Amino acid sequence: MPANLPVRLFDIVTPGSTNHHGTLFGGIGLAHMDKVAFIAAARFGRADFVTASCERIDFAAPCRLGDIVTVEGQVARRGRRSLGVEVRLLAEAPLTGEIRHCGGGLFSMVAIGEPAPVFPELVEGAADTEEELRMVDLVLPGLTGQGGRMAAGRSIDAMARAAWIAATRATRQELQVAESRDVVLEQPIAPGEVMELVPRIEGTTADGAWVGVELRAEDVLTGVQRRCGGGRFRLAAVSALAAVAA
Repeated sequence: MPANLPVRLFDIVTPGSTNHHGTLFGGIGLAHMDKVAFIAAARFGRADFVTASCERIDFAAPCRLGDIVTVEGQVARRGRRSLGVEVRLLAEAPLTGEIRHCGGGLFSMVAIGEPAPVFPELVEGAADTEEELRMVDLVLPGLTGQGGRMAAGRSIDAMARAAWIAATRATRQELQVAESRDVVLEQPIAPGEVMELVPRIEGTTADGAWVGVELRAEDVLTGVQRRCGGGRFRLAAVSALAAVAA
């Protein structure tokens, strides 16, 4: 029986994702929640799903520019062909670690295709005891290159973002990527697959951190994962870089 564990997507609120108030545009937040609902449903039911409806979508507080956004989803109810996924939208202040509940809702995901899938029993209260930070995203056609696979630049950008989030959480400093090493892309990721990033802190200093990131792809229908690449990133404190430049 597959574990009904939470699925988490992480992002950073950048100027390109804000509205005219300087906070996360609601449509982007809703799209993140929809992707997480799909991944949670697909991992639990191992079927192809579409979004049928959204219930009780609330935006309780804004996600501010520079915040780390966490979108968390978990299957909450089970039907014959549908799964209800509860999704939460959280914002984290990068320098203090303060976490704010910013929204959420219930997404009804319906399995498509024949024969109808047979869902496992829903175990209430499944908890995630995994200490390793794992970040997921759904690869959509808009992220692919000419060969129909995820573009190399987007893969490297995703690894750098994962490294930044992990290093910021570990140091609570204002950081930026200063160096990368051993970056390799071993296999392409296809549209419809889940991209999983696993950043690991290799060491911290007074002015930054080294982070190793593993890039994986998952077939949502089978659950089979494969390694697609990885790299090492040095995140340096902005104040330290400014001192060197001066």
